[in-house]
Amino acid sequence: MITTEQREKLRGWFAGRLPDDLFEELTEITVDREEITVIGRIPTPRLAEDAPAAERDAALESRVQEFRERTREDRMAVAREAEHRFRRKVSWGVECGGQRALFTHVAAPVMTRLRQPERQVLDTLIAGGVARSRSDALAWCVRLVQRHTDDWLAELRDSLEHVQRVRAQGPDAEPDHTPNAPDEE
Repeated sequence: MITTEQREKLRGWFAGRLPDDLFEELTEITVDREEITVIGRIPTPRLAEDAPAAERDAALESRVQEFRERTREDRMAVAREAEHRFRRKVSWGVECGGQRALFTHVAAPVMTRLRQPERQVLDTLIAGGVARSRSDALAWCVRLVQRHTDDWLAELRDSLEHVQRVRAQGPDAEPDHTPNAPDEE
């Protein structure tokens, strides 16, 4: 878990380091222990107002692919620098025409021990065709919880930041070197 200040510094570093013409706008940077994901908006292809949905989809797909190929070297250079500096892999994605596409992203293994009732939930999702494996089923469950609890998770993250600030003020914190007022008796 990183603090809001650390997240702001990370976003500032990318905003300052990315080439000015890479994105129309740097829309989102997310970070966890393994990965930094950088999402930017790219121009939507110009089409006739009455263009069919299939044409729009094909135009968006080819715009994203063109951007990915054209900017690969620049993105890789920034990623190498960021990975060295922040000790996390960098993944890239774009928003274009209201759609989001991720180019690469980390699939981190998560070790867990589940009791039989939890395993049965995962196995039911597999039997129902929702997932191909217990790993897929677990990821599906996490996405479901995330979708329905965004506000609660945001509040929990804020609480964790508060805990980190309080810990930083504990007895192991660096002493404050401001002069104290003389003791009054």
